Amino acid sequence: METKLRDFSGESVYVGIDSHLKRWQVTLMSEELELQSFSQEPDSGRLISFLERHFPGADYHCVYEAGFSGFNAQRELAEAGIDCIVIHPADVPTSDREKRQKSDRIDSRKLARGLKNGDFKAINVPDVRRQQDRSLLRVHNRITRDITRVKNRIKFFLMFFGITVPKEYGGRWSKGFRAWLGTVHPGGYGDIGLGCLRDQLEYLLTRQKELEKKIKLLSRESRYRTDFDNLLSVPGVGWQTAMVLLTEIGDISRFSGIRELCSYFGLIPNCHNSGETVRIGRNTKRGNVYLKYILLEAAWMAIRYDPSLLLCYKSVIGRMDGNKAIIKVARKLLNRIRFVMKNKQPYRICE
Repeated sequence: METKLRDFSGESVYVGIDSHLKRWQVTLMSEELELQSFSQEPDSGRLISFLERHFPGADYHCVYEAGFSGFNAQRELAEAGIDCIVIHPADVPTSDREKRQKSDRIDSRKLARGLKNGDFKAINVPDVRRQQDRSLLRVHNRITRDITRVKNRIKFFLMFFGITVPKEYGGRWSKGFRAWLGTVHPGGYGDIGLGCLRDQLEYLLTRQKELEKKIKLLSRESRYRTDFDNLLSVPGVGWQTAMVLLTEIGDISRFSGIRELCSYFGLIPNCHNSGETVRIGRNTKRGNVYLKYILLEAAWMAIRYDPSLLLCYKSVIGRMDGNKAIIKVARKLLNRIRFVMKNKQPYRICE
């Protein structure tokens, strides 16, 4: 005797996926009740087969939190015709009881429930090509930070052995200084240690130059060239900053206004208002930390070349420290960047 499966045509099935490295915890809900909760391997194809086999004809809606696994699952599910969104982990409504009794099953249930109730706003999922472009800039940034770390290790290594750097090098990491490092011999196994650090530095510098050449070639491709040239007209924005902005932001029109764009950069303060009491706190921890760091560095450069931004900085520096004042400058600089990207025209400084 064969079991006849129910036809779910016209019904919706909501799928909450709590993703981990080795397992997915999946909870399925209909409009009326929780249907099933199970654990499976992190495989989109297996989930698709399960849904089609047990809930044929239904409209499937999936959600999972942004994290280490990226957007591959979203793309695979969307390619199969399944509506799938990725959300910010902090946007999941959570009761006090769920905080105190946390488990993967509870987490996936919260995701399915929130999706069913319409509580979530999807984050932007970049296309594969933009994600590849973005990775080039991010790896370059990481290598640059690694170079700084290795340089610091070399300096402290020399200090530890009482080796003084000749004055003619003036603390600059020139070719001459790096050649001098090759003549330094702390003695014994210290030579091996210094040699390893020196080789690591040379390797990272070589890779950094190679990546910079690739980034410059990328900036001249047709999909970036016009916006790239326009962004270079904005004070404080160099070629690396311009490419970071273009690959991270993508389509500027997806932001409804400057406030939403500031939120994406993490330039919106926390607030806690109740009745007549208004409390404004520090900048929110949400947002793209990488973009925020890049924009603040650009803001420090911009006040040297843009008189209006310098005036903004001077008007607030008397009542707050420089690190807070530069955030206000960064917001104004971001408004200029938005104007340039939205209107496809260069920025002109008012005389």
